[in-house]
Amino acid sequence: MNHFLRGRLAVLGLAAAACTLVSTSALAAWGITDASGVLTVDTGAGLVFKLNKASGDITSIKLNNGAELQGQTKFSHISSGLGAPATYAFSPSGTTAVITITASTLKHYIVVRRNENTLYMATHITAEPAVGELRWITRLNGSVFTGVPVESSLRGTTGGIESSDVFGNSDGTTRSKYYGNQRAKDMTIRGVTGSGVGAFMVYGNRESASGGPFFRDIQNQSGTDTELYNYMNSGHNQTEAFRMGLHGPYALMFTTGATPSVPDMSWMSGLGLDGWVAGRGKVVLNGLTGMDTAYAYTVGFANGTAQYWGTTSGSGAVTVANMKPGTYTMTVYKGELGVYTEQVSVSSGGTTTLNTRAITADPSAQAVLWRVGNWDGTPLEFLNGQTLNVRHPSDTRNPSWGPVTYAVGSATNKFPGAIWKGVNSGTKITFNLTSAQLAARTVRVGISAAYANARPQISVNGWTSTVPSPSTQPDSRSLTIGTYRGNNATFTFSVPASAFVAGANTLTIHAASGSGSTGYLSAGFAVDAVDLR
Repeated sequence: MNHFLRGRLAVLGLAAAACTLVSTSALAAWGITDASGVLTVDTGAGLVFKLNKASGDITSIKLNNGAELQGQTKFSHISSGLGAPATYAFSPSGTTAVITITASTLKHYIVVRRNENTLYMATHITAEPAVGELRWITRLNGSVFTGVPVESSLRGTTGGIESSDVFGNSDGTTRSKYYGNQRAKDMTIRGVTGSGVGAFMVYGNRESASGGPFFRDIQNQSGTDTELYNYMNSGHNQTEAFRMGLHGPYALMFTTGATPSVPDMSWMSGLGLDGWVAGRGKVVLNGLTGMDTAYAYTVGFANGTAQYWGTTSGSGAVTVANMKPGTYTMTVYKGELGVYTEQVSVSSGGTTTLNTRAITADPSAQAVLWRVGNWDGTPLEFLNGQTLNVRHPSDTRNPSWGPVTYAVGSATNKFPGAIWKGVNSGTKITFNLTSAQLAARTVRVGISAAYANARPQISVNGWTSTVPSPSTQPDSRSLTIGTYRGNNATFTFSVPASAFVAGANTLTIHAASGSGSTGYLSAGFAVDAVDLR
């Protein structure tokens, strides 16, 4: 049956019963053809895609009658494919169509507007999908889409070097879908291109995703197909519980190659999508004291239902709007390290105003004899620290991780950004003390992530600490899958005066654990800072 602009049923809760026939010639090719178990959607602006009514998979995508853009080995869908039926309806005006794919605990919406080459989407869940992650996957024709991020391109690689998801090249460089991904707070629009064509993911509202402002997850992978993802949650070093409810809206946009502007998706509030929350509030923070001007500060809000964040001005002021009503834990981050927390309530239509707050929990504010790095929740200032997000630690472009001997006062990037039991445990820091400085001291070692229960154990000259309890971390690979972020933790060691000597001293840091494997899959942790006070 041809359904070009026929059956103007109201969409999902909009009142409608009557059908009004509209001349298809008045609206060009725009519409949906329902035939042989396939929905063929024509935007009227050059984009035509086909969706299998029985499974919900997109099986074909063409732009301006060009080449097939959809990969044909696997199709595009939510999670790993729902195998669930699709239905559709038009808005009363006939200019918007909503396709709904319904499974037992998941409902996925694909919304198309006349004369827009965009698939607007949202996903409502009442339980985590059986695959253990919530993601939209666009699988595109790899022979067409060749302009892809290099870090996640597997083309030309020689085989797996870790598990089945990290690959090597003949020159010792590495590639993976885990590499080159953006922090959640930086995600707006990102895409892939080919000759005369582009496909772009608009990541949209991250309020129902998990992990906070600095979390990274898969965005691309290029092999036979060119894959474009929107990961809403996963088990990839996930630091908090998954959130249920409506994820999105987000969008998939097609162009002739240029990166489009991020579209306004607020109009989707009128579609009656399951889980859409209309009544919103905001928080206004008037400023922060105790800031370090060398760092950007982010203010995050989180509870079991939603997460939000904003970047402060130079005075530490910020407004975070469009928040669901509820009580949130507000965290102020220096870089990526939480340095202040407070409980904040948000009401529908209301503004919660916070007068100036004083940062009280910045470890850098404490006087020390020396410090290696700075307390910012990251290893970015250290040796190879900036590469953890873009390549495997074994990559031949990385200088050796050590173990090294680092002299206090040397360039910070000579100290390793991560320490593994099977790679560079036993990394040393040398420093001098005067006789007047010989006293009981405290050594602090900060970490931003740990794998296999790794934690630091230290020695000072001939004295050795006990092995501390491990920090609480996700049960996942971490340092080899493109992230240095887990749960920030500080290990504090009380060192007796008798351990120190006047003149040259050596502090040795070991990665302690009874777990883990070998090499870069041995127990390890990313370093935030080390100091002596």
